[in-house]
Amino acid sequence: MADVLTAAEIEAQLPEEWSQEGDEIVRRYDFDSYLDGIGFASGAGGVAEDAWHHPEMTITWGEVEVRLTTHDAGGITEKDIELAGRFDELYE
Repeated sequence: MADVLTAAEIEAQLPEEWSQEGDEIVRRYDFDSYLDGIGFASGAGGVAEDAWHHPEMTITWGEVEVRLTTHDAGGITEKDIELAGRFDELYE
């Protein structure tokens, strides 16, 4: 099991555009259409499956919100930070 990061570690490692909300890190990705958001969510789902780390994603018109936490560790771990970075690369 991964170790939960301290608040200082999270702050130092959190990718730009991500924020901490309780035991989760959160980012909202903006898109020009609903289908663009669906395409991103599909790609992000594949990345998450490869990492065997599954986020909560909410898809609305023009936006996909992603929430990451490591449930079995009870908070935010390196796994969350790494997957956040991979999602950002997919978005670019």
